[in-house]
Amino acid sequence: MTDQHEFDANDDEAVNVFYDLTVWDTDQRSALVESLAAASVPHAWRENELVVPESAEDITDEIFDRLEREIGPFPIALGDDDEAVEFQLDEWSVSERGVLVEQLIAGEIPHRWEGDSLFVIGDAADDVDELLDAIESGDLAVLDSSAPDGALAALFSIGDNLARSVDDATARMQLFGLAPELAESSPPYVLAINVWASVVAAVEQLTTSFTEEPFDPEHIAVASGDLRDLCRPWV
Repeated sequence: MTDQHEFDANDDEAVNVFYDLTVWDTDQRSALVESLAAASVPHAWRENELVVPESAEDITDEIFDRLEREIGPFPIALGDDDEAVEFQLDEWSVSERGVLVEQLIAGEIPHRWEGDSLFVIGDAADDVDELLDAIESGDLAVLDSSAPDGALAALFSIGDNLARSVDDATARMQLFGLAPELAESSPPYVLAINVWASVVAAVEQLTTSFTEEPFDPEHIAVASGDLRDLCRPWV
């Protein structure tokens, strides 16, 4: 694999691979950069495009696949040359837009935002129009997030502390105090519901591991590490 110091994304004679990440948010890009660094993958950015050498394409694809499972699904960018239809959503609330974005991602509909305007690929215009009607009419409910403030940061800390020491009584008390307040249907603001569902499942697994017989410290440490790693990209 090409060394990072030898890699030049601006070398027109080199064979590089480009990934358009226009619609990825800051947290998603940070998780990607962290994974690339951990795998020693040479990379660079050209505005919203990630650039890697051809020799690193396979491992980069593997990283994308893993992140898709852990914190995905990811939005699909609408290309500049794609036929697009505009929807003006200046009167929509943040929560309504959150439901809309979640549905666009789940439906794998290419899109982009320009201020209050949503642009979607022309072939999906009718589907998006129906989706907007469903949200406005209440047929597709807007989620009322009731996750406690700072829940993700608290869960990350709990997982990290218990992974270091399963005998951490404070972290254990925090876990059992917070767990009953969590629900899969009530994610923290801007967190995809499928990601939150994975976090809640990890919390349930960790709490269960404390009550299993026989008591298995190694199982608790693994479950704690899993919870910490799920929360890490979002704190």
